Amino acid sequence: MTLPDGAPTLDEILINTATTPWREKSLKGVHEKMLWRNEATGASVALIKFDKGASIPEPHLHASNQMMFCLSGHYEYTATGVALKAGSFYCNPKGNVHGPTLAHEETIVIEIYDGPHYPMKPSWYTDEKDAH
Repeated sequence: MTLPDGAPTLDEILINTATTPWREKSLKGVHEKMLWRNEATGASVALIKFDKGASIPEPHLHASNQMMFCLSGHYEYTATGVALKAGSFYCNPKGNVHGPTLAHEETIVIEIYDGPHYPMKPSWYTDEKDAH
């Protein structure tokens, strides 16, 4: 198959997520397994695990569109009452202020960004790597 001029190439990827270790982020109770990242655009696909009681403490916005599919658990945007449970799909448009959040139980989501995560590192992360 010939790709159109300018189309990005993408090699096939296969990751056994069951054997991939969680990387703990600098915000207590938040872990990730990065599945794919485009370094040029900041787009990414990751598994994110929130321990029970973990929270994004402040309202915030993203520099691109954020999409999440909840695999398990109960995760709430407390200001609006929007709650993700197993099977829920959440789409948050670029620039929309949302949060804070609370994981009512251990929650695992697939999180997708179509560009960079944040316009700048949020205050709750001490490691710049956690904001990408």
